[in-house]
Amino acid sequence: MCGILGYVGERQDNLATFFLEGLERLEYRGYDSAGFAVLDRNGHAGQPPNGLPLFKEVGPVGQLATKVGRSQLPGSIGIGHTRWATHGGVTVANAHPHLDCTGSIVVVHNGIIENYQSLKQQLLDRGHRFTSDTDTEVVAHLVEEELASANDTPDYAPSDFAAAVHRAFRQLHGLNAIVVGSTEAASLALFRLGSPLAVGLNGVAALVSSDLPALSAYTDRVLLLDDGEGALLTLDQPPVRLDARSDTLKQQHFSTRRNGHLGSARQSDPPWTHSACTTPPPVADKGAYPHFMLKEIHEQAEVLARIAAYPAAPISTAAAMIERAFGTYFTACGTASYAALEATYLFSHLARKHVNFAVGSEFYFLEDFLVPESLLVAASQSGETMDTIEAVRAAKRHDSQVMALVNVPGSSLTRLADYVLDLYAGPEKAVVSTKAYTAKLGVFLLLAYTVAGEQAPGRAVLQQASVALSDLFSNGLDKQLRRLAGELAAHEHLFTIGRDVNYPTALEAALKIKETSYIHAEGFAGGELKHGVIALIEDGTPCIVFAAQDRSRAAVLSNAIEMRSRGATIIGIGPEREDVFDEYVHVPDVGYASPIVSVVPAQLLAYHLAIERGLNPDKPRNLAKSVTVK
Repeated sequence: MCGILGYVGERQDNLATFFLEGLERLEYRGYDSAGFAVLDRNGHAGQPPNGLPLFKEVGPVGQLATKVGRSQLPGSIGIGHTRWATHGGVTVANAHPHLDCTGSIVVVHNGIIENYQSLKQQLLDRGHRFTSDTDTEVVAHLVEEELASANDTPDYAPSDFAAAVHRAFRQLHGLNAIVVGSTEAASLALFRLGSPLAVGLNGVAALVSSDLPALSAYTDRVLLLDDGEGALLTLDQPPVRLDARSDTLKQQHFSTRRNGHLGSARQSDPPWTHSACTTPPPVADKGAYPHFMLKEIHEQAEVLARIAAYPAAPISTAAAMIERAFGTYFTACGTASYAALEATYLFSHLARKHVNFAVGSEFYFLEDFLVPESLLVAASQSGETMDTIEAVRAAKRHDSQVMALVNVPGSSLTRLADYVLDLYAGPEKAVVSTKAYTAKLGVFLLLAYTVAGEQAPGRAVLQQASVALSDLFSNGLDKQLRRLAGELAAHEHLFTIGRDVNYPTALEAALKIKETSYIHAEGFAGGELKHGVIALIEDGTPCIVFAAQDRSRAAVLSNAIEMRSRGATIIGIGPEREDVFDEYVHVPDVGYASPIVSVVPAQLLAYHLAIERGLNPDKPRNLAKSVTVK
């Protein structure tokens, strides 16, 4: 979740410019608050007694920029953070970075320190003063203690500082990434376990971030850190690899060769330069669109065209892995989980193959059926979703094979998996996922056709869906959904139903509406209405019905009639209008790709509902783009 950014390198006239720009790119990881610190002592007015420039503010990065104003902050070392609150409310005091008692040690953090309460009490008992309610602040005080116990003087070398951070990190329980700065050692020391962290290099600086795409604007090489690894970044010295997986800290310089490596921390060209398809731009912007969500909805036709042209070799290899597995299991979280659930229908219909599904947060409670011959297929936009990664670790405990469908090359999931399929959706910045969802559907559909020995027809169906989406956008779909959103915005309850391949579509549609507009929306399998759900229907209740031109059409239309007879307002989405529909949204018949074209009107409706209700669809409350905590 939280975004981390660090800089060690050539002195900048105003390091605030770098941090404000970089934190804005990381804002989608957490927008409760933002802050940064420049570790050079320059006596900036209004800052702590030692003169450490530290700026923190609640709300978006724009609020932080207002607070910084025209301040000139020259410097060569700094760290910054965008926060998604877990421990402690959304306040300036709880915003990162956090300081120790001396004000010379600065910490930013992503994750949850499960034993922070006991650590904090011990530190309080020893006289430490806390200024926040966060779990993060214990790290600053632990490092302070470790340095004090190991050094008789306030002067210490960067290696001593790294060793102290290592000892502090080893005391933390849970999955965490920390970056700690020291004004005395003029260094940053960082470690990761579970939560993502990477180091980027360019000609003038070493940068650290929790987000690989965020590094793309600044670096030409990346150090990919595995669990238990870290780095020491100092001025005028190459980065040092730190191995925290034992009581004794191991330190070794990274290779200076472009594609060299030491241990398991890999140094390479940025992973986003190795796409077999059209390389997406390294930095996403909204262009002419008012929000990222709307832009990403409109990009889906292009995404599907790329997947229709997916290189044959990786798809064939992945299909062969599925065919020879003794038990294939799909897992994912949130939006991605509905794509994985959809895949179970596609593999049944197209490949006549049984696959299993469980959401990532529950998968590791079901791991006992895994064997070495099993295959786990994990789908994730970011490749950093902690529950999905924990499911993968469960598979690894049983020596099962792991395949990943991921949109961020070089992410944690790609490095854990035995085989990876890139989603080729390009950067997705809106918190709610749209184009990455349809990209997953597209890849799963192509895989199912390939397992059935029909890869060419699968590509044709995807190309047909791409053209269909382009036609929908050009034929006024957006205008129709904007009008419909105006009619529905005052409702507090909304229901969606589908059957067969469009049951997961109903679930995803409801999730999108909940995420963006905060309307209570629920998705159901149409046949489940009479088993209890229909009790919720009353006069005027809006109900969206997904009615594809398939074998479930008659059944789902019957369900729509049942709801309408009890007063519901029926909004039909499908290839043909029916008398039961009070409102009809046309989508073309594209066969087994119907879930792709059918979900797009729901995405647009969710977007316009948010706008009608005065909400920012890119940044729903309480949500973050990448869920990197359990």
